[in-house]
Amino acid sequence: MTQTSSTAAAELPLAGITVLDLGQVYQGPYAGFLLAQAGADVIKIEPPAGEPIRHRARVSPGAAVPFAMLNANKRAIALDLKAPEGVQILKDLAARADVLLENYAPGVMDRLGVGWEELRRINPRLVYASGTGFGLSGPDRDNLAMDITVQAASGMMSVTGFPDGPPVKAGPAVVDFLSGVHLYAGIVTALCQRARTGEGRLVEVAMLETVYPSLASNLAFVFDTGRAPPRTGNRHGAMAEAPYNVYPAADGHVAIIGVNEHHWTALLKAMGREDLIGDPRFDTAADRVRNMEETDRLVGDWTAAHTKAELAGILRRHKVPAAPVRDLVEVVNDPHMHERGMLEHVDHPEFGRVVLPSSPLRFHGAEPVVRQPSPRLSEHDAEILADLPGYGPDRIEALRARRVIGGRG
Repeated sequence: MTQTSSTAAAELPLAGITVLDLGQVYQGPYAGFLLAQAGADVIKIEPPAGEPIRHRARVSPGAAVPFAMLNANKRAIALDLKAPEGVQILKDLAARADVLLENYAPGVMDRLGVGWEELRRINPRLVYASGTGFGLSGPDRDNLAMDITVQAASGMMSVTGFPDGPPVKAGPAVVDFLSGVHLYAGIVTALCQRARTGEGRLVEVAMLETVYPSLASNLAFVFDTGRAPPRTGNRHGAMAEAPYNVYPAADGHVAIIGVNEHHWTALLKAMGREDLIGDPRFDTAADRVRNMEETDRLVGDWTAAHTKAELAGILRRHKVPAAPVRDLVEVVNDPHMHERGMLEHVDHPEFGRVVLPSSPLRFHGAEPVVRQPSPRLSEHDAEILADLPGYGPDRIEALRARRVIGGRG
């Protein structure tokens, strides 16, 4: 397959790996994005109408920008998998690919005739990665799953919010991306094994199961009391750390955490309250937790008298873990992430001037991938098929005429 990511792609860990990305929305496409940024040739395979995120452009251009974020450096083909010829094309692509990833509901790919059992018969070296909400087995296998519903089912939503309010979903689509990272990890792990054995395997990731480890602090309450933990707002999930909160500033808020005695002593010095060093109300972590209201009031009264910038400077000098609460306009324009190349202003052919991320994974010694904009629907149909035996120009045009390939978005 043609490598289009970068002239430096041969230096990247996944150079030479071909990935068929049937991902949709966030989970699958993010795994594919990470693979592309690691040097793989990622072929995005969409239905003729395009994957769902493309359709958000009907709401507003900005609503579809996530498509640009998650599909840079991929090639695109639109393929009708309800047509026998479309199924055959996917099989022909899979015969030469290293990885196929998908996050359809369980059973969909099998019903189309391109499930794991069929494709491993064609290509025993194929790593087949499936991302689902609840897994490929178990009584809840067929439950419909979206980020918000898995936040609810996983317990995440039950511990998010304030004690006197209802359960609240996390602001970002944390489950989609958490599971997308796990899907990437599963793929790379299976590729490592294949390098030793020569055989591919089925890898699956259930969104629900990726959440459980993140509840570690909240679960402490369950194990201590046998009861469901309360919502703690911005406090520690197990109510086992203080200070641990979001405190008022003169122009916003600041997050401060002290996880050991050194942090607490440093915070008292930052506040000019060395007189409280050794005070029995605050002397140990257990003391501060027992007197959490008083601890928070002490810190909050001090922070409220300073701006976020002032607090950031003072707390940084005293090495207290803290950060101002920034809005997304500030984050999009963050000089630190722009300097590191994580964020970049891009003139996108569809979405105009936007800020797009690169991969958080850094492969030192390799040049970063040169950014290629997310592809238009079916942009690389002919290019991708031309790499396959038996797909000459006439056959490709005939497939397009029969609408087996080509976008109809």
